[in-house]
Amino acid sequence: MKNICFLLLLVLITSCGSIRVNYDYEKTTDFEAYKTYNYYANLNTGMSALDTKRLLDALDTALQARGYTLSETPDFFVDIKSSQFQQARQSNVGVGVGGTGRNVGGGVSIGLPIGQSQMTREVVFDFVDENKIGLFWQAVSESNYSPNASPEKREAQFKVLVEKVLEGFPPDAQK
Repeated sequence: MKNICFLLLLVLITSCGSIRVNYDYEKTTDFEAYKTYNYYANLNTGMSALDTKRLLDALDTALQARGYTLSETPDFFVDIKSSQFQQARQSNVGVGVGGTGRNVGGGVSIGLPIGQSQMTREVVFDFVDENKIGLFWQAVSESNYSPNASPEKREAQFKVLVEKVLEGFPPDAQK
């Protein structure tokens, strides 16, 4: 029953807002050479300590499921930065009043916003090889964000975010 509730919560979160991700990578990189990772010691994600822990736990789980190992002497380091911003309202209703008569015209128009503005979080994932080429892979994600979400919803949202981000790692050689 608990798994069904979690699955329903996951579906609800993913249906409410899409996660958009842009990828970039160094085309000469041999991604097969990377097996171990770690985080920068001075990692400053721009999130609360609890959200940072949730994000790192989700990332650890996803990377380890893909065969990568957390190591003290890693092949690459992970750096994460985030920012939050409020999106402008997209929907407006125009109301106008006007009149004409005998070569005279005039009018007044106003736009009324509909709905609430949405908070958006941008999270940038940088994978850096300090021994060879430096930054070799980057994902920039953008998704809706609720600062009042429960811890369970935040954790589920981070899991979905990480899965979406890692869809592009390692990149397909055929693209």
